[in-house]
Amino acid sequence: MSIYTGRGDEGETDLRDMSRVSKSSHRIEAYGSVDEANALLGTVRPTGHDDVDDLLETIQNHLHIVQADLANPDPDPDDPQVESRHTEELEQHIDAFDEELEPLTSFILPGGGEAGAALHHARAVARRAERRVVDLARSEPINEAVVTYLNRLSDLLFTLGRVVNARDGEPEESPSY
Repeated sequence: MSIYTGRGDEGETDLRDMSRVSKSSHRIEAYGSVDEANALLGTVRPTGHDDVDDLLETIQNHLHIVQADLANPDPDPDDPQVESRHTEELEQHIDAFDEELEPLTSFILPGGGEAGAALHHARAVARRAERRVVDLARSEPINEAVVTYLNRLSDLLFTLGRVVNARDGEPEESPSY
């Protein structure tokens, strides 16, 4: 199978239902931003922390479900879709990892060590993906669970950035106003 088809040379691409849309459509922009977050998470692993790496692998697989969900404007019941259980799983991880951390008393600057800073970067990209999905939802019907999942994902990535930095002995810095 060839990696190139030439079908996108005119600025259009196929959705999962084989309908053609502009590569600049809200739907393509939304799942393209999810793809960017997923690729960024791939650059974070390995963090040096097995529990974090295992979770990031799970999240990367979830993000493929998110992309498939967004790429399908009319899904069948057996098509990959984000479900509330995906978000609940993220919440459980947030709660567990948060127990390792000192409570926040102010905003913190994104950064720290290499893995921690990359997780903060991934959080920002996940937030952008969420904004793109919200924009899409204003013009087309989508699975609302996707927005909730991406919102919680950015919370988890923030928490993981803090955890990795704490484990690696990297101090948190507060902004100076």
